[in-house]
Amino acid sequence: MNYETPSPIQAKAIPALLQGANLLGTAQTGTGKTAAFSLPLLSRLNFNGHETSMLVLTPTRELAIQVAEAIQQYAVKMPKVHVVPVYGGQDIAVQLRALKRQANIVVATPGRLMDHVQRGNVDFLDIRDLVLDEADEMLSMGFYPDMQKIRKYLPKMISCTMFSATIPQTVKSLAREFQRPSAEFLS
Repeated sequence: MNYETPSPIQAKAIPALLQGANLLGTAQTGTGKTAAFSLPLLSRLNFNGHETSMLVLTPTRELAIQVAEAIQQYAVKMPKVHVVPVYGGQDIAVQLRALKRQANIVVATPGRLMDHVQRGNVDFLDIRDLVLDEADEMLSMGFYPDMQKIRKYLPKMISCTMFSATIPQTVKSLAREFQRPSAEFLS
């Protein structure tokens, strides 16, 4: 991918995520956040089966598609890794087929993911890592109730990485709700 030097957020996040830390990071768009969470989490996960091991929530379909494509590129040498984007505006049957085949990593918008949860289309028993990308945007777009519902379906002891362009009190409250008390703050 022609990366030679990590960006500041990558230099801080990658070592911490390799150790299994929970993170709340602040970084603007275009600073390499996707690589900052994808590379270490890909290296930590075991993709020998058909289970979903990582869930990434994004506020928009455009970001879900972009993040899913980037993760698939990072995993190009990992042929058993399949990334499935799940978002509104696409036929739900297409997504259902992709989820049933093999979805090691699901990148989703909260609303469409809740559609799949309510239909029984997804199983989160094997999720080890949750990423909330653009957490401030998800909150400002009104996704908090869906995020709370999704959290109830996830295993209790998963790592949670959050990235946000800003860290208002609402994002800090979300971090307390989703992360273990030992979460690290990176800016």
